[in-house]
Amino acid sequence: MNPIPLKIAYLGGGSRDWARKLMIDLALCPDLTGEVTLYDIDMDSACLNEQLGNWMQAQAGVVSRWRYLAVPTLQEALRGADFVIISIQPGSLQWMAEEIGLAEEYGLFFPVGDTAGAPGLIRGLRSVPIYKEFAEAIATCCPNAWVINYTNPMTICTRTLTRVAPDLKVFGCCHEVFGTQAMLARIAGQYLNIEPPSRNEIQVNVLGINHFTWIDRANYQGHDLLDLLNHHLNQPGTLRTYTQEEVESWKDWFHSAEQVKFTLFQRFGILAAAGDRHLVEFLPGFIRSPETLFKWGVIRTPVAWRIERWTAAPQKTHDLINGVTPFVLERSGEEGINMLKALLGLGDLVTNVNLENVGQISNAPLHAVVETNAHFSRANIRPLSAGALPAGIAPLINQHIANQELIIEAALTKNMDLAFQAFFNDPTNHLPIDTSWEFFNRMLQMNWKYLRTDAGPSSTT
Repeated sequence: MNPIPLKIAYLGGGSRDWARKLMIDLALCPDLTGEVTLYDIDMDSACLNEQLGNWMQAQAGVVSRWRYLAVPTLQEALRGADFVIISIQPGSLQWMAEEIGLAEEYGLFFPVGDTAGAPGLIRGLRSVPIYKEFAEAIATCCPNAWVINYTNPMTICTRTLTRVAPDLKVFGCCHEVFGTQAMLARIAGQYLNIEPPSRNEIQVNVLGINHFTWIDRANYQGHDLLDLLNHHLNQPGTLRTYTQEEVESWKDWFHSAEQVKFTLFQRFGILAAAGDRHLVEFLPGFIRSPETLFKWGVIRTPVAWRIERWTAAPQKTHDLINGVTPFVLERSGEEGINMLKALLGLGDLVTNVNLENVGQISNAPLHAVVETNAHFSRANIRPLSAGALPAGIAPLINQHIANQELIIEAALTKNMDLAFQAFFNDPTNHLPIDTSWEFFNRMLQMNWKYLRTDAGPSSTT
């Protein structure tokens, strides 16, 4: 069978991480071929990725043929696209660092700061106009394309696309659930005395919103893994507190000790499916001090580290192309290529995905973007019924959904009163209303400062 020819439009085509993952995954997929147009407000970064992608075609082990082309306009990138992939940085990393630093002045210590809480909501507020432009351009240039969003805040960005252009075929992808499946696979291996299965063999029912996703059923070959997890939590030493020295000794900004996840499971009887560093940003009480975070085994990812990695990425690309460092073809572990193949009729797929709620979560608001499992097949994504959110979890999730919808409405209508209401209503905000108003306006002033300079929204991640 000949490979299927495609045009993929990559918005944020100067991406310094996700684009390379896509290039390698495409290079290892013999079923697809075609052109990838790279659009970015940083044209130099898009051109470097064009060079990298085309260079990659000549490397040993590549089994497909692709042409990469950096283009100067959004419309040129989108025209005739079969798939649109979006992974942008909505605002510079320095911008992000200042927002998280400002939150710390008010006693709020965010480990990530890209989805919920004050920094996540403000990031969402500035993402909406960008995504409105994307939605309108896609609806004009390639209305039948499948649109895949990777940008955080996932829910706000994906929902903006569906809100502005309801007929677009939009979904959002996140790998947080994969980590929980891998953890459950290790539990299965430990207590069933077997080699840990792959995370793909762990069957889970997913429900919630991105980075605040939950699992109420988990099975491996007929074994109830949530029962095994209960057994695991009863073992001495599983539930514990940590010290700052222990946490910092890991030297891993993404490590999850799972103590928040495990304790939530104890108290609510349902397993949170994101890493602890995301979970604490959706819940009251955890982010009030670094000491509290360390106690739970949570470390904050320094934005300075993100900036250093971002700054070093172009030289690393040049070193690859020039043979200074070896080029390794290794699949990313993301499911984007498998989703493309399923939508093209090359095998069905069931996986977790962010989609507009058409009833797959029965007690979440209709049309809000939720995360559940879905069945991918030729030209179709069918969300699978996940049931109802438990009574104790539903108010938490629906509060975040309400705040996300307020942020979108605020950005689309330029009504900052609505944005403040979402800001004040966030569960991590322990500040009185007058202090919250001051904090909110300082956040807005910071955004206006950047919007008046050339350090505005970046499309490179």
